[in-house]
Amino acid sequence: MKCGTVAVIGRANAGKSTLINVLVGEKISIVSPKPQTTRERILGVLTTKDYQIVFEDTPGIYKAGNRLNDFMQRQAEQTANDVDVILFVTDGHAGVHEEDLNLLKRFEKGGIPIVVAFTKTDIMPAENIPTELVKFADFDVECTIPVSARKGRNVKKLLNAILELLPEGEYIFPEDVVSDKSEKFMLREIMREKMLLKYDKEIPHGVAIVLNEYTIRPSGTAEVNLDIVCEKPNHKAIIIGKQGQALKEVSSYAREAMEKFLGRKVFLTVYVKVREDWRNSPQLLGEYGYKEEK
Repeated sequence: MKCGTVAVIGRANAGKSTLINVLVGEKISIVSPKPQTTRERILGVLTTKDYQIVFEDTPGIYKAGNRLNDFMQRQAEQTANDVDVILFVTDGHAGVHEEDLNLLKRFEKGGIPIVVAFTKTDIMPAENIPTELVKFADFDVECTIPVSARKGRNVKKLLNAILELLPEGEYIFPEDVVSDKSEKFMLREIMREKMLLKYDKEIPHGVAIVLNEYTIRPSGTAEVNLDIVCEKPNHKAIIIGKQGQALKEVSSYAREAMEKFLGRKVFLTVYVKVREDWRNSPQLLGEYGYKEEK
C-alpha cells in the first residue's frame, strides 16, 4: 500500500488550496483570489483502500514586512524539508515568472522528488500552454502537468504521478480523518475567508479571527461567538460599515458557510476589536494561533 506526505509549495495565489480541496474531495483550506489566504500549514488527507496521501498546504511565498509573514514563510520552508514529494504549484493563467523559477530552484536543491502542477489552464489560451511549460525543461523535476482544479482537468493524471513517487507503508492517519485541523479552526478560517472576499486592500490581511465560544445547544443549533481583530480604528469603521451593514453582510455569508460545513444551524455573534500592529507582536501572534511548531 502506498502512503506518504506531499508538501504543496508555490507563490502566493498560485491555486494551491483550491487544488488540495479538489484532490482530497473536501474543503480543507479556505480560498480567495488574494495573496496570504493560507497562513498556516494545513493537512488534507486522501485515503482509499490502496493508498493514503497526506497533502500539506502551505502559505504562499510572498514578501511583506511583518512577523506574521515571517511565520508564514517559515511554515512553507519547514514543511518542504520533511516530505516524500514536493508538489510545486504555479499559476498558468498569470504565466511562469522569474520568481517561480527561482523558487523552484531553491527547492530543487533539497533532493526531494518534485512534481509541477501548472494550474488555472481553463482560463488561459490553450496555445500558450506549451510555451509556458517549456520554461521548466531545464529543471530536475519528475513531470510537469497542466491542470484545472475547477474543471477537474488532468487532476487524476496529477494524482497518479504523485502516487508513483510515494513509498510503501501503513496509514499515517485513521481512515476517517480528512484534516488535522479542528472544527474550531475551520470556523475561524471560514470567517476570515469571507473577510478576504468582502473587503479590499490591506484590511482583510490585517485581520485575525478569535473564537470565543463554540457550543451545541440542546436544539442542535451551534452557537458561535467570534472577534474580528483589526489593526486600526479606521479599519474597524470600514469593517462595520454604515449602520453596521458591511459587518451584517459578511457575517451572513460566514454563517451560511458555517452551516454548510457543520451540517447544522448556526447562531453567529461577531464583534470587531482593534489591536494595533498585532502582526508584529509575538505575544498577540501566539494568542491568535500563529505559534511555531516545535
